[in-house]
Amino acid sequence: MKKMMTKILAGGLAASMVMGLAACGGSTKAPETTAAGAEPTEAAGAEPTEAAKAAAETVASANGDVTLRISWWGGDSRHNATLKMLDEYMAANPGIKVESEYGAWSGWQDKIATQIAGNSEPDLFQTNWNWLWQFSADGTRFADIKELSDFDLSQYDQSLVDLMTINGHVLGVPVSSTGRVFYWNKATFEKAGLEVPKSFADILAAGPIFQEKLGEDYYPLAAGTYDLTILLTYYMQEKYGKQWIENGELNYTVDELADGFDFLKSLEDNHVIPTQEKLTGDGADSLDKNPNFIDGHYAGVVEWDSSIKKLVDALDDEQELVIGEYPADYGTPATVYKVSMGFAVSPNSAHKEEAAKLLEYMFNGDGVETLGLERGVPASHKAQEKLEATGALEGLTYEANKTAAAHAPFQLSPYYEDAALKDDAEGAYQEIMNDMSYDDVDSKELAQSLIDAVNEVESK
Repeated sequence: MKKMMTKILAGGLAASMVMGLAACGGSTKAPETTAAGAEPTEAAGAEPTEAAKAAAETVASANGDVTLRISWWGGDSRHNATLKMLDEYMAANPGIKVESEYGAWSGWQDKIATQIAGNSEPDLFQTNWNWLWQFSADGTRFADIKELSDFDLSQYDQSLVDLMTINGHVLGVPVSSTGRVFYWNKATFEKAGLEVPKSFADILAAGPIFQEKLGEDYYPLAAGTYDLTILLTYYMQEKYGKQWIENGELNYTVDELADGFDFLKSLEDNHVIPTQEKLTGDGADSLDKNPNFIDGHYAGVVEWDSSIKKLVDALDDEQELVIGEYPADYGTPATVYKVSMGFAVSPNSAHKEEAAKLLEYMFNGDGVETLGLERGVPASHKAQEKLEATGALEGLTYEANKTAAAHAPFQLSPYYEDAALKDDAEGAYQEIMNDMSYDDVDSKELAQSLIDAVNEVESK
C-alpha cells in the first residue's frame, strides 16, 4: 500500500508542477501591429485592447501572413483525413498557413503537458476530456470557446457543452461522445465452432473451447490494464446498479470490489484473456500493432466506438470484427461513456479568431465530410446532418456509438482517466491490475488499493 500511495502522490506532484509552470509562465503577448481602425494602446508597452488585437488579426489575414499550428493524436486514417481537410482549407483560404503536429496516442499527453507548461502549445489542439481538469482546474488556462464569435456552439447539446465547462468557461469543443463496446472477431469464433458471445456466461465458456480446439495461444478476449479497469467498472455498475463515483468517492465497498476482482480473475483462470505478462511479451504497445490481434488469435476487445476503425483497418483480410451485445447476466448493462475528445484554443494564440474559424470549418462546416467519422460520430447537429445527407453516417463506428449511448445510464467522473490513475507506466490502474495478474494479490487487498487510489485523485 505504501508503494501505491507513493506513486499516486508522485503523479499528483508531477501534475502540480506542470500546473505551476503553466501558471508562472504567463501568457504570450500578441504581436503589436499598427492597423487602420485599431484603437491605440493607452501607454507605451501596455497590453493592446481587444479591439486592437482583432483589427491586427484581420489585417494579418488579409496580408496572407497568418500561420496556425494545430496538433492531434490518432491512427493513420485520422492523420490522412485531417491533413486532406487542412489542405482543402488552405486552398479555400490562401491567407492562412496551417502547420500540423500529429502522432500516436502513446506519449501524447506528456508532449501536450510539456508544451502547456512552457506556454508553447499550438494555436488549436485536440485534447482529452479529463485534461481540462488536469491542466485548467480553475477554468482559465484555455481560451473560452463561447467568447470566440466565429465558432457556433449552438450546434451542440448543452449537456455536452456543460461537460467542457469549468467555472463558466467553455474550455473546448466537444467533438464527439464515445462509449466502450464489445467487439468480436466472427471469423475466429466460427473457427472454434462458436457463435459470438451474448453473455458473460458465453464468454467464460468460450475460453476452454478456444484452448482445446484452437490452441493455448488463442483467446476470446484481450484486455490491457486500462481495459480491465473498464471491464471492472462495467461489471460493478451492472451488478450493483450504481455509478462508479458518487460525491467525490469510489461508490463501492471493499467486499463489492473484491467480488469484481474475483470476476476479472475468473477471466484469466478460464483462458478468456491472456495474462498481462503474455500481453507485455507480445511487444506491441497497442492491439492494432499486435500480431495476435491482427491475425485473430485474440478474438475480442472492449474498445471505444470512436477508436474501432484503426483496429478494423489493422486486421488481416480474412478477419471480421462485429459489434457484440452488452452482457446482462448480472443486471442492467451500464457501459462507460464520455466526451471522447475536444479541441481547445490556446489563450496564448495571436490568432484566436482564425483558430475559431478553422474549428468551425472542421466540425460544423465543409471539413465535416472530409473528416467523416475519424473522430467518432460528430456531436455537432450540423455535422450529423451533412454526413447523413451524404450517406456517411453509417457503418461500424456509427452503429457502435448508438449502441453505447443506449446502454450508458451513469455519468463518468472527469477524474476517471487522471494520469495518476491511467498512466501507462506508473498509474494506479496499471499497478493494481498487474498485481492481480502477475502476483495474484488477494482481491480485498486489490479493492482497498483501488479505493485509496481513486479517492486520492477525486479529492484533488
